Amino acid sequence: MRLGLALGYWGRGPDPRHLELAREAERLGYDSVWTAEAWGSDAFTALTWIAAHTSRIKLGTGIAQMAARTPTATAMQALTLDHLSGGRMLLGLGLSGPQVVEGWYGRPFPKSPLTATREYVDVVRQVLRREGPVVSDGLFHPLPYRGPDGTGLGKPLKPITHPLRADLPVLLGAEGPKNIAQTTRIADGWLPLYWSPRRTDVYTASLADAPEGFLIAPMARAVVCDDVAEGLLPVKAMLGFYIGGMGHAARNFHADLMARMGYEAEARRIQDLFLQGRKQEAVLAVPDAFADEISLVGPRERIARRLELWRTGPVTDLLVTAPDPHTLRVLAELNS
Repeated sequence: MRLGLALGYWGRGPDPRHLELAREAERLGYDSVWTAEAWGSDAFTALTWIAAHTSRIKLGTGIAQMAARTPTATAMQALTLDHLSGGRMLLGLGLSGPQVVEGWYGRPFPKSPLTATREYVDVVRQVLRREGPVVSDGLFHPLPYRGPDGTGLGKPLKPITHPLRADLPVLLGAEGPKNIAQTTRIADGWLPLYWSPRRTDVYTASLADAPEGFLIAPMARAVVCDDVAEGLLPVKAMLGFYIGGMGHAARNFHADLMARMGYEAEARRIQDLFLQGRKQEAVLAVPDAFADEISLVGPRERIARRLELWRTGPVTDLLVTAPDPHTLRVLAELNS
């Protein structure tokens, strides 16, 4: 099992620790570093900055939002960074949810998310293969554009720049069972949002047809500390926000996932509290047990025991959100 560093997206501004952590991760032998985006900082710019200050570590978007860019624009950014970094790019994509797609990007959330995702990945693959002009008869990403408000002058185009790698890895952040199953067919890997090494059966059916070499790269908060309860507070804060606030009461993919993992009543309780404006109560309502099983928190010996559980399952890459170089070093030593 390889280790990666997941830096996430910025809060109020750039995190001055991110570059230090990325360079330390590379020095320690971590395989990859990942950036994200929500409705603030973007994933590619921060990743390019890291690429300029590193030389070996792979560079992943975990995740870039599909609604933010057309598939050709995403492919252009990926192939550009792949060239500049010497072939280190890993393209992680996600559809996001209706609140973000329609509220931030001003685009309709697709009525058929699986079809929209499949079309998007197909266009990206066409650009990277550069076998001919890029065309798509898709419903969501037609190329050339043929809508009633178009000129009718669109011409199929072939990328001017020759991509460095036609097989640049594409990974998808999928949550629903059908979406995960489709990911095994159209992508090179999967970026789970929550992963419990004690509940891998939740995903058994969806991953049944995963090909050899398919990447499974979940993210997990990691911190070496003496007080487990205190160390879990950032995990609970993240869960409270995602489950309570990242989606509508009737359509929240994160809450649905928590429910499928055996915490349905708790997920609905967190949603109710958050939507009532009782955000701190929503965070405290996150069960310690759930936060604990999807993270690596506590003294070194405790993390060592729990890391063994992650290694015995199908996970190929563990992407840790670690707040300090010491935690990165401990994980590297334990995973060697």
